[in-house]
Amino acid sequence: MAEHWSAEEVAATVADYFVMLENELRGEAYSKAAHNRLLQTLLNGRSPGAIEFKHANISAILIELGFPYLDGYKPRGNYQELLKEEVEAHLVRHERIAQTAQLVVEASVETSLDAAATKRALSDILVAAPIRKHIAPGLYERARTSRAPIRGMNYLEREARNSSLGAAGETFALEVEYRRLSEAGHRRLADRIEHVSRSKGDGLGYDIRSFEVDGRDRLIEVKTTGFGAFTPFFASKREVEVSEEQAAVFNLYRVFKFRDGPKLFVLPGALRKTCVLDAVQFRASVA
Repeated sequence: MAEHWSAEEVAATVADYFVMLENELRGEAYSKAAHNRLLQTLLNGRSPGAIEFKHANISAILIELGFPYLDGYKPRGNYQELLKEEVEAHLVRHERIAQTAQLVVEASVETSLDAAATKRALSDILVAAPIRKHIAPGLYERARTSRAPIRGMNYLEREARNSSLGAAGETFALEVEYRRLSEAGHRRLADRIEHVSRSKGDGLGYDIRSFEVDGRDRLIEVKTTGFGAFTPFFASKREVEVSEEQAAVFNLYRVFKFRDGPKLFVLPGALRKTCVLDAVQFRASVA
């Protein structure tokens, strides 16, 4: 049976993770393999796989805290409480990391996309949705009660409020839809696609009215992030309601890694069936 990680091992691993995360947030290159090799010299004979697993644990903790994570380390649960305590303490000690994250999530995004982003093969853009059981046991349940170590630090929520990112994601989804129908030989349907959040307002519960190849409606709500596919998104009460009322035609398009070769997966049907919904805000009236 493997020995528990010591406080010194945990601190070294967390510090290394955040060095890589800062590089990624700034768009700077780094080598996961090189970082892993360096850590092996600092830890007590830990294997490369054990180090990767611990980094994946850190990803899960950061998602719980509402913080960006390293896409190269898919979140995994079942971590030491000591690890979470060290992650929180590191964020408190190193405010620069939070400042870098804030700059990234609040940065303005160009609505127009370059040809390289939109002209890739659809098979490279459209990917399968993550399977919850493969993400991290207990991750979302713990996220319901987790509290960020720094007040107001939920940078994933801040990113969700970035209107320029949302608009750019919708533009990208429109282009994907147009190509999906056109390349399937249905140019007339493609020409009828409507960006309803612009033409009719954003209170409909979806952003785009598109079509299936047989002419049936396809209602699309777009959620965009610059981070990985496991990043949680935020849905309004209206969007959840429409996804249930129009379950047969409703589709959630999750655009991710937007700043680095955007990809997209689709969640069809009612959000209560395809997602774990957590009430993060309540309307209150005087009793």
